[in-house]
Amino acid sequence: MRGLTAYRAGLAAEETVAQTYERTGRPVLATRWRGSAGEIDLIAQDGDGVVFIEVKKSRSHAQAAARLTRRQMDRIYGAGSEFLATQPRGQLTDVRFDLALVDEKGRVEVIENAFMAA
Repeated sequence: MRGLTAYRAGLAAEETVAQTYERTGRPVLATRWRGSAGEIDLIAQDGDGVVFIEVKKSRSHAQAAARLTRRQMDRIYGAGSEFLATQPRGQLTDVRFDLALVDEKGRVEVIENAFMAA
C-alpha cells in the first residue's frame, strides 16, 4: 500500500477500531490528536481513565504488531503527556496504552497495556 491508498486504509482501520471501543462503552474522545510531540491515532475514555490507542493495519495481526517501533512508542508517550495536561487530573489521570491491530479482513484485535514508558 502506498500514498493515498495507505492513507485511506489507515483511516478505515481507525474508524473500525473507534467503533469497537464505542461498542464496549469506551467513548472516543479524539481521533488523530496532534501535539508538538506527535500524533495519537485514537484517545478513548475508560471509566475515569484515558486510553491512548495506536492503530496498526496489515495482512495479519502479527504483521501489524511488528510495525510498532520504539520511536512510535516514544512519540505516543510525549503526545500523551501533552494531552493529559488538558485533563482535569492532569498527569494523575489513569492511563493505558493499547495497540489495536486490524488485519486484511477488517478483524480487530486489541492488546491492552501493550506498552509502557521505559
